[in-house]
Amino acid sequence: MARVRLSTTVDSKLLADARRAHADSSDSAVVDDALRALLARHRAAEIDSAYAVYDRRPLHEEDDWGDLAAFRRAAGST
Repeated sequence: MARVRLSTTVDSKLLADARRAHADSSDSAVVDDALRALLARHRAAEIDSAYAVYDRRPLHEEDDWGDLAAFRRAAGST
């Protein structure tokens, strides 16, 4: 994987806390982990947003495909 040099300023207490929490890791590994966590949280929010449509439509309300409540009952019985 290609690496890129990152030069920035951060909150000194936050950095000190992160270094203590990951004492066996380099700063670059801590930043990599933080970026992965940020992207995972963002992706989880995207997925939650996509499923939010089901919160706006009652399960028993029918559409062209039937209703979700009946589908869930059928899926749960198999």
